[in-house]
Amino acid sequence: MTRLTGAGDRDSLAMPAAPRSPAGESSRAGVLAAPRVRLGAGTAVILATAIAARRHGVSRGEATAFRVVNDLPDALYPPAWIIMQLGTLGAAPAAATVAWLAGDPKLAGRLLAGGIGTWAASKLVKRIVRRPRPAALLPGTRRRGPDATGLGYLSGHAGVAVVLGVAALPRLGPAGRALTLAAIPAVGLTRVYVGAHLPLDIAGGAALGLAMDAALALVQENWPRPPSQRQPARWPAR
Repeated sequence: MTRLTGAGDRDSLAMPAAPRSPAGESSRAGVLAAPRVRLGAGTAVILATAIAARRHGVSRGEATAFRVVNDLPDALYPPAWIIMQLGTLGAAPAAATVAWLAGDPKLAGRLLAGGIGTWAASKLVKRIVRRPRPAALLPGTRRRGPDATGLGYLSGHAGVAVVLGVAALPRLGPAGRALTLAAIPAVGLTRVYVGAHLPLDIAGGAALGLAMDAALALVQENWPRPPSQRQPARWPAR
């Protein structure tokens, strides 16, 4: 398991700083890492994908992308199933426990709230958009493992994977960040592979996770500090 970084990193909820060269990259990365920017971007993608998904149709491009992943060999199912668990509801308390044991209770709370909140929000969005599962929209869909029940848009698995990964990234070392950045899209792809979701479902779920983490970051930034962490008042010199 990749270790968490030092106490200095624990105090920061911003995304990791980008390299300073070439000139301008660091400032652009800082803007993209800002919670308000991530919240706006995530919300915009949710709205765009929800409008498209609500039509209950599947575009030619989306169907082609789905077939590319869904038609992969059956032998990939065992590792795909393992990766898929990183986006389940149970992944949130598991990740929070790891952060707590590593001495980062603030991150633990953010992981737990983000994972549970994203999973619950995904159920609400499903009822609003009401897009069916791929098998009801695309003949010949290959379904692997237990049949996914309920509605398709959006993917709760993709949302949970994103909200947990984005929150944890600043606390991880280089190896942990690389594994996390690879695991986040892999979770979404496994849901397409098993026939549970279409690409728009994955995009909407990922956007929900991004928006949820950004909202939690804003809450933590504006949350009143305990008295022990407040700066003493400075009186003007006489």
